Amino acid sequence: MTRRRLWVVGLLMAVAVGLILFEGLGNATVYFKTADEAVHDRASMGTRRFRIEGTVVDGSVKSTTDGAAFRIENNGVVVPVVHHGDPPELFKPNIPVVLEGHWQGTTYDSDLIMVKHTEQYRAKHPTRVQDYPQSK
Repeated sequence: MTRRRLWVVGLLMAVAVGLILFEGLGNATVYFKTADEAVHDRASMGTRRFRIEGTVVDGSVKSTTDGAAFRIENNGVVVPVVHHGDPPELFKPNIPVVLEGHWQGTTYDSDLIMVKHTEQYRAKHPTRVQDYPQSK
């Protein structure tokens, strides 16, 4: 092979690897939006998967046969959510959550709930835990 032919083959391989990486990373990217941003961009997003953040509206959580239905809110914008699967233990009203899913009409169809919480740990029953005697 001539030197020029090797250079062309190398260039084509580099372009092919670049395109594969670009496509793979582009398809693996999950966008993150707040509830108000997601509603604003709903038409352009179609049914593409993304993450949405909001606070669970008090009194909106209802159990369904497939999971839960509830509403989230951010900056005065409320989004109805249908979640498939069991919500995590820490899931409850008035807490911030990040959901993963897609738009199904005007409802957000979720299959993953991530509860946002602080890194501070508070014992549920702090008086139950006594100083444990050190063994010698």
